Amino acid sequence: MADLAKRAMGAWGEDKVAAWYAARGYEIVARNWRCAAGELDLVCRTGATLVFCEVKTRASAAFGVPAEAVNAVKQRRLRRLAMAWLESERPARGELRFDVACVLGGKVDVIENAF
Repeated sequence: MADLAKRAMGAWGEDKVAAWYAARGYEIVARNWRCAAGELDLVCRTGATLVFCEVKTRASAAFGVPAEAVNAVKQRRLRRLAMAWLESERPARGELRFDVACVLGGKVDVIENAF
């Protein structure tokens, strides 16, 4: 049951972050894109820039700030997943950016160009 609640909270956080990007004029290109290597939470586009966004949602900071969960190992994994997405989808060339979105207590904080 706790796993179901955790997934529901994660989906809620992703919805809030997708709305944050959309409100700023970004196109949501993909949500929860999966391949054998893992999952990308959000892929967005603004102009010629593709944004790969990792979303971390927490009810409180009791176990640390959400962004702290995106360590060097997770960053390497996200880069590999982005490459897999690019190979699969073949979008027009442009800039790439990696953001980390933190949803803490309902507040969205997006760290643009986080790594």
